[in-house]
Amino acid sequence: MLDADAETSTAKPLVASVLVGRYLEHVRVEKRLALRTVELYTLDLQKLAEFAAGAGVELLAVQNTHIRRWVASMHSKGRGGRGIALILSGWRGFYSWLGREGQLGNNPVLDVRAPKAAKPLPKALSVDDAVQLASFRGDSDDPWLETRDAAMVELLYGGGLRVGELTGLDAVAGPKARGWIDLDAGEAHVLGKGSKRRSVPIGAKAVAAVKSWLAVRAQDLTEPQSALLIGRNGTRLTAQSVWQRLKRRSLLANLATPVHPHMLRHSFASHLLQSSSDLRAVQELLGHANITTTQVYTRLDFQHLAKAYDAAHPRAKIKPSTR
Repeated sequence: MLDADAETSTAKPLVASVLVGRYLEHVRVEKRLALRTVELYTLDLQKLAEFAAGAGVELLAVQNTHIRRWVASMHSKGRGGRGIALILSGWRGFYSWLGREGQLGNNPVLDVRAPKAAKPLPKALSVDDAVQLASFRGDSDDPWLETRDAAMVELLYGGGLRVGELTGLDAVAGPKARGWIDLDAGEAHVLGKGSKRRSVPIGAKAVAAVKSWLAVRAQDLTEPQSALLIGRNGTRLTAQSVWQRLKRRSLLANLATPVHPHMLRHSFASHLLQSSSDLRAVQELLGHANITTTQVYTRLDFQHLAKAYDAAHPRAKIKPSTR
């Protein structure tokens, strides 16, 4: 026969198990959550039960300090901030439900937050890869597409344009133009985020590419069209088409990574910063309202400098002593 203490220790986990089952039934039936979501909640609560068992504490007796300790444990083992946040959300929902059911006074997860996830650095091409892509000439069997796509790449990399700014460009200035090219001045006038206008230099290569494209465009254009970049159907090129054409072109150019429009914008910014170190100028050229947005490129620049140091400096890698 079990003694009183043994009966109590057996009953508590049973009660907790029943409550977990009732909660999962609640989210499945009453809240009508998707089956996959219920499965994830089940896994989250299994993890909670494992932590509690390891700490020798019942689920109904878990405190805020326990939750914080378990968050730190998950983070130290490599689980990312987003994954921990999702687990905490599952735990928080369970304890909130227990409170509404009168089973709990305080929610131990209420003010616990996951560690902030590190923001990934924007992907940028090396200078060599960017030049290789800009210099690449493909679609030799279709000069129309080749000339247009060459102008597209030169504007994205030479001007650091967003894809929406690129597709919004008109061939000439007009009262209703969102943006336009001034070939004489070597500038692109674009409408950026927040409907803010800015002018950016585009460089001699981009000017030459656009001039070549305009000459080809004029030959096949049967109806007036203000858009600078157009598709075969004569309408303004879409952002999706730019993505597809750029990806195809980067693969044909034998680049290791498929390139998307924003990667060329990142490359534009990081390469400028490597050469000039003028963060304010890069901010203006990109059209960033806040310089903290531009400062991410200083991290890219430091990575470039660190690689150069490791490759070239005689003190970068100290060989271990061979005593």
